[in-house]
Amino acid sequence: MRLPSTLGLVSLLTLMAASAFADTDGVGRIEDGVPAANAATGSPATQIDPDFKTRVIATGNDPLENPSGVFIKFGMLSDGTRTEPDQNTYLVLDHNPGGPSAGFDYGRHFLFQGHENGSGKAYITRINLDVKDPNHRITLLTPGDGATTGFSAIDGSTFNPFTKTLLFTQETSSSGNGTGKVIQVTLGWPPTVNTLENFLGLGGYEGIHNDDEGNIYIIEDVSGTRPGGLGANNIPLNAAAQPNSFVYRYIPNNAKRIEDGGKLQALQVSIDGTPVTFTAGDPKGDILSTAQLKLHTPGTSYPIKWVTIATPPKDNAVTVGSATALAKAAGATPFKRPENMAWLPNSKFRTFFFTPTGDTDAPTSQVPELAARGSWGSIFRLDLRNDGDDDRDDHHKKDDGSISLFFLGDQVHNSFDNINFANEKQVLAAEDRGDTLHDQLNTLDSVWAFDVRGNNPKPLRFIALGRDASASGPGQEDNEPTGVFVSNGSTKKSELLGTDDALEEKARGFFTQQHGDNVVYEFFRVGDEKHAGK
Repeated sequence: MRLPSTLGLVSLLTLMAASAFADTDGVGRIEDGVPAANAATGSPATQIDPDFKTRVIATGNDPLENPSGVFIKFGMLSDGTRTEPDQNTYLVLDHNPGGPSAGFDYGRHFLFQGHENGSGKAYITRINLDVKDPNHRITLLTPGDGATTGFSAIDGSTFNPFTKTLLFTQETSSSGNGTGKVIQVTLGWPPTVNTLENFLGLGGYEGIHNDDEGNIYIIEDVSGTRPGGLGANNIPLNAAAQPNSFVYRYIPNNAKRIEDGGKLQALQVSIDGTPVTFTAGDPKGDILSTAQLKLHTPGTSYPIKWVTIATPPKDNAVTVGSATALAKAAGATPFKRPENMAWLPNSKFRTFFFTPTGDTDAPTSQVPELAARGSWGSIFRLDLRNDGDDDRDDHHKKDDGSISLFFLGDQVHNSFDNINFANEKQVLAAEDRGDTLHDQLNTLDSVWAFDVRGNNPKPLRFIALGRDASASGPGQEDNEPTGVFVSNGSTKKSELLGTDDALEEKARGFFTQQHGDNVVYEFFRVGDEKHAGK
């Protein structure tokens, strides 16, 4: 913040208020931003708000300490295929969890990520942040048989303090329905790895988070039908897609063991007394529906409830099946590829924000009727019931609530993906425009900071992503910012993401410049270098 040396009373009060905000934890307040995105030309450097710095945590060429067959490097297979490390989860443990080298001290600070590679060759890694020796810096947690792990497109991740396990999602789908499994991994060495499709179903799963009762919320990204041609009133649909993805939660019978069964549910929004649902065989009607227009109208709020789509019993031996298909059949509400969610700090796990990406195509989103229906992407706020005097148990208090549009994307701010709070008041949302939209607008991705206190948020560009030389050649995929994560790394239930304590002074921030060199960065305030890496 830059102020003149003399201040009137109003300015002084403003400074006092800003100073109080600047003292919020997490990585602190973001005030200045980066003035412009990088053009999609050549290999520009990544820029970050001038109050912050970055340092490299890992690169795609870094070796794995325990290579297995084709799995030899952090971001690259033995044949040169990039493995695309995605979401980051930071944990601070009170003990050495062990690793491939018996007796070696792997430290206490760790960054976990799933890799988005396909063909059964996706895997999970652990960056041992306290270790300097490159031969022990990065540990492979899922070696498989050296040729395959059986996993593809691993995307989201979180730590479940109730089960004391890591959860990773797979963003796979077929014929418009999700087919990916949630993977559960223990922290000790060697880790126990199992999948949870018999309880959490199959989906094009991305974001995954717990609440304070052990309920698991999952955000899905499954592309919908793109019918093209003309819709109602001769509106050109170009590459507009039918909303085809859902928001889920799993209420376990026993928070300490997912396999004890529970209820799998999907979010349903009602507008004018009618649920907003998926219409099989009518993608054009869904794309241009009045309900989608109302849902994406600023200043509106609509009632929600959770519809149960499966009730898997304890130790269920049969897969639940495609959650996407079950959600459609149950009348849940589809969105345009939501990717992740973040709990509002200190909301007692009653409020979260989530990010539908939209259509990622400029000629489509530049059609006003489509832009008004979320074609550029959007950010929604969901408020669950919070009736303190209600005599129902906590699970049922959260059975209904309301949804409102927080931000409607536009040509400058769009294609929202990863989302995480930087401090108690500002949420970070990363773009994933994709190569087509990069070229159409000559603009690379940004990470935006939104102040969640206002009804008319004015985002600041926190990061203007660059492009590695290895990502700028013919046939190469542009870089994407992902894995934006701010947390103190606590494994305590009382310090889950969504609490103030998760953003206390020891919180650290990370993001990955995915594709290209696949570099993982830590970001921190200028002057706080002594806290980075500790």
